[in-house]
Amino acid sequence: MIKTVLITGVSGGIGTASASVFAIAGWRVFGVDCIKPSSLTPVECFVEADLADPRSYERLFTEIADKSGNIDALINNAALQICKPLLETTLEEWDMVMAVNLRSVYLSVYHMYPLIQKYGGSIVNVSSVHAVSTSANIAAYAASKGALTSLTRALAIEMAPNRIRVNSVLPGAIDTQMLRTGLKRGHLSGVNVDELMANLAEKTVMGRIGTPEEIAQAIFFLADDERSSFITGQALIVDGGATARLSTE
Repeated sequence: MIKTVLITGVSGGIGTASASVFAIAGWRVFGVDCIKPSSLTPVECFVEADLADPRSYERLFTEIADKSGNIDALINNAALQICKPLLETTLEEWDMVMAVNLRSVYLSVYHMYPLIQKYGGSIVNVSSVHAVSTSANIAAYAASKGALTSLTRALAIEMAPNRIRVNSVLPGAIDTQMLRTGLKRGHLSGVNVDELMANLAEKTVMGRIGTPEEIAQAIFFLADDERSSFITGQALIVDGGATARLSTE
């Protein structure tokens, strides 16, 4: 039987790469984002929606349910990053980061649960290494991802009786537009993008920045019951070894 995956934030970076990985593996790919994906993104059913808006989810559920009677995997990937000191972060900015990065996961699980629980399945939340080790001028994002990692563990416990596994992937420095936008928040040395990217790469044990495809493969591993059937409640760090090294070295 062909499996179905729903990916939020499907229109860029890790979301687009994940759509390709699942499609190549023979899955039906459904996607949701606030902007339309590239024509090359292999999404069978796309719903344009603002995941920060709670009113979007009933329409999303209806459209997905009409196309498929169940979902085998839900990938909560949509994210927003605001790079500035906490004392310069407005209440509106703080709330928006929490709405996109954390509340959207609650809402997607809440509304999509009837489609997942029919036959069991998997939920993969895309968190961040900022959930376990962070830096300056990114407090709202770090707080939201830390909460998401804790939420993952709680959901794993609650969903286990219904044969639903819940895990999270914590990407490190991955070459996405989000990463490039945040390069100048003061944690790196360099005067241009190339120098900043090179300095960031040096901070990983492997000496390079990761690709969205590498995160997509980790997401697929955790989503697929044939590959990770006895894994739930876990936070898989994929960061080229960045968090393995002492900051004092």
